[in-house]
Amino acid sequence: MAIFLNKESKVLVQGMTGAEGMKHTRRMLAAGTQIVGGVNPRKAGRAVELDDRTVPVFGSVRDGMDATGADVTVVFVPPPFARAAVVEAADAGIGLAVVITEGIPVHDAVAFNAHARARGTRVLGPNCPGVISPGHSNAGIIPADIATEPGRIGLVSKSGTLTYQLMHELRGTGFSTAVGIGGDPVTGTSHIDCLTAFENDPDTELIVLIGEIGGDAEERAAAHIAQHITKPVVGYIAGFTAPEGRTMGHAGAIVSGSSGTASAKKKALEAAGVAVGATPTETARLAEDRLRG
Repeated sequence: MAIFLNKESKVLVQGMTGAEGMKHTRRMLAAGTQIVGGVNPRKAGRAVELDDRTVPVFGSVRDGMDATGADVTVVFVPPPFARAAVVEAADAGIGLAVVITEGIPVHDAVAFNAHARARGTRVLGPNCPGVISPGHSNAGIIPADIATEPGRIGLVSKSGTLTYQLMHELRGTGFSTAVGIGGDPVTGTSHIDCLTAFENDPDTELIVLIGEIGGDAEERAAAHIAQHITKPVVGYIAGFTAPEGRTMGHAGAIVSGSSGTASAKKKALEAAGVAVGATPTETARLAEDRLRG
């Protein structure tokens, strides 16, 4: 099994006809994802040739869903239009919106996440790499050739790059699903959401949690793990050497005073029984040891 995305998922791509959308749609198709259409109001009724596939373009998410039964959308729309794109998808009743776009204003992210939540749409992101269930489907920009076989590990990460590295380190063991939730200050899906889903997935035996400096998401995840997660969890926190007051990589990765430090997050996770690695490679070894043990 997998969480959020599986072989049956039917995917629309909002912004498919742009350069980034086109490039990553090709990659998703090559990974076996069921791409059933793109969305562009100005190009409705046309079709796009992508290698050996012809993908129709719809004028709206609702038109695409009605024609294909799509239940997932991947958003490559530029920042000024991303809010409207997610709101449109939620109003159409899509189940999952994967928002790849970087640089979306915080107030737009707050607005479209609240709107989507009220309509029962799960949002991944913004500014995230997406979600991949190896051997099943890939929605986003995660390179599918890092780990090609399904496995027993569930991965949730703020960082796209660290998602890729841990997938590479643990490629021999494999993943049920790897989820990049994004590192912006406001995201639609949290560590806790993913932890809960992995806990309920019978094919996930161990969870890897990747966090970073800034905010208190990891501390809240630690409290949830202590109370509700029975499966082993291994963690890694990026940013031990980050200087105070400076944004590091993500808009949400900033330490103010004693709040959001890597050491505080590590301490909270270890108190909840999570083995925290000092490096991604050590984290991978801890995960393998826990699975063997």
